[in-house]
Amino acid sequence: MKNEYSINKEIKKLKGVRGYGTELISIYIPADFQLSEEVAKLREEYSQSSNIKSKSVRTNVQSAIDNIIQYLKLYRETPKNGLAIFAGNISDNPGKTNIELFSMEPPVPLKVNIYRCDSTFLLYPIEVMMSNKDTYVLVVMDGREATIASLKGSHIQVIKKLNSMVHAKVRKGGQSARRYERGIEESIGEYYTRVAEVINSYCEKNSFKPKGLIIGGPGPTKEGFAKSDKLNYQVKALGVYDTGYTDEFGLHELVEKATDLLKEQEAFQERKIIERFIQETAVNGLAVHGFADTKAALEADKVEKLIISDELEITSVTYKCTNDGKSFEAMEIGSNRQQKHECGGKLEIVKEEDAIEELIEIADHTGSDTVFVSSESSFGKQFFMGFGGVGAIIRYK
Repeated sequence: MKNEYSINKEIKKLKGVRGYGTELISIYIPADFQLSEEVAKLREEYSQSSNIKSKSVRTNVQSAIDNIIQYLKLYRETPKNGLAIFAGNISDNPGKTNIELFSMEPPVPLKVNIYRCDSTFLLYPIEVMMSNKDTYVLVVMDGREATIASLKGSHIQVIKKLNSMVHAKVRKGGQSARRYERGIEESIGEYYTRVAEVINSYCEKNSFKPKGLIIGGPGPTKEGFAKSDKLNYQVKALGVYDTGYTDEFGLHELVEKATDLLKEQEAFQERKIIERFIQETAVNGLAVHGFADTKAALEADKVEKLIISDELEITSVTYKCTNDGKSFEAMEIGSNRQQKHECGGKLEIVKEEDAIEELIEIADHTGSDTVFVSSESSFGKQFFMGFGGVGAIIRYK
C-alpha cells in the first residue's frame, strides 16, 4: 500500500507540470521488454531530436533522454511489473532549467511500450491502473467453454480455461428422450461444478478478498450458472452481461460492459466503511480520528482499517529558528508552512517527511488494511471536513 500511495503522490505532482514546448518525456516499458532494446530506441529518439527548431526545447529533450538512458543502466533487467519513467524540465521559471526524472513500478504488469514527448506527461495508463485497486473474478462462458480470470485495476490475469463435457444436442439411437435429457442436465451440472470449483479455490486462496464475481458470455449458459448453487456462499455474483466471446476478447468485452458496476461497487464499499466509522465514533466505540490518535492506535497494533482521504496532505516539518537556534517539529496540513518563531526569528526548514506515508508504513508492518476514500463523494467529504481526513476502525479499546 505504501508503494501505491507513493505512486499516487507522484502522479498528483506530475499532473501539475507543464513544459514550455514538447519537452516532457513519458516512457512505459512492459514487464518482459528488453532494456537494451529500449536504450537503442532512446538513442534513435536522441538523434531525431536534433531536428527540433527551438534550441532550448532541443537541449531539454536531449538532456531528458540522456538522463533516462543513464537511469536504465542501473537495472540489469526490467522490474517484474515493468517501469514507467517521466523526465523533463519541470521548472516554472522560463529563465531557469530543472531537468528531473521520476520513475515508478506499477502495481500490476504493464502491457504497453510507449514513448511520448509532449508539453505534459502521459499519465493516463498509470492512472487507470491506480483507479481501482480491488480485485474481482471474471468468467466468460457458454455451453462449450469457459475462461476464468482475475481483474485488478486494468490488469486481467487468466486463471484457467475449461472445456465443457456437455453432450451434443443430437438424439442418439437407443436413448429415450427423457434419459438423454437427464444426461444433458447431469453434464451441465458437472460443467457448472468444475467452473465453480476454480472460482471457489481462487477466492479461498486469496482469503475471499475479491469483491465479487462478474459473469459474461453468449447464450443462456451464463444465466444458468449464475442461478446455480455451485458457488461458495462467500463468493458474490455481482452481475451478468452478454458478450460475443468466451476467450480473452470476451474478458475485455465483459470489463468494458461492467464499467458502471465496478464504479458503483467501489463507491458502495467506500460508503460502508465510512458509515461504520461514523457509527462507532457516535457511540465512542471502536474508532479513532485525527493524526495523533490514529498513529497511536497503529503503533499499539489496534487498527483493523486505516482510513485516509485521498486529498489529505500532512507533512512532518522540523524547523530551526534563526534567532535562538532552537529546533522544533510541527505537523503541517497542505502546502502552508510556518514563517516565524515566537521569538521573532525566521524559520528554516531542516527536514520534511510525509506523515501519511509514515502511517501507511506502520499499517503495512502491522497487517492493517489501508483504505483511501474519495473527497468527492458525500461520505468522503463528511469524513474529510468532519474528521480531518484521517482515522481508523480499531479492533479493541
